[in-house]
Amino acid sequence: MKVEFHKSFERDLRKVRDHSLLERVRTAIIELEEAETLENLSQVKAMKGHPEYFRIRIGEYRLGLKRTEHGLRLIRFLNRGHIYQKFP
Repeated sequence: MKVEFHKSFERDLRKVRDHSLLERVRTAIIELEEAETLENLSQVKAMKGHPEYFRIRIGEYRLGLKRTEHGLRLIRFLNRGHIYQKFP
């Protein structure tokens, strides 16, 4: 799948200082790029009430993404306590 990055996602990643967490994000992005559909990935969960929005759990953080007509758009990467206030 084609993966795009939103400015807020890039800004959120710049704030993360844990290199092992950043490596796990990189692995998740590679898996998204290689996947045919989101249904093939077990860690992707749909957001209730928002059929085009999904999240991926990466430790204490959540990666928020949106399905678009061309692929996926990664929107936010925040701590689990803050992600649901700012995404979707």
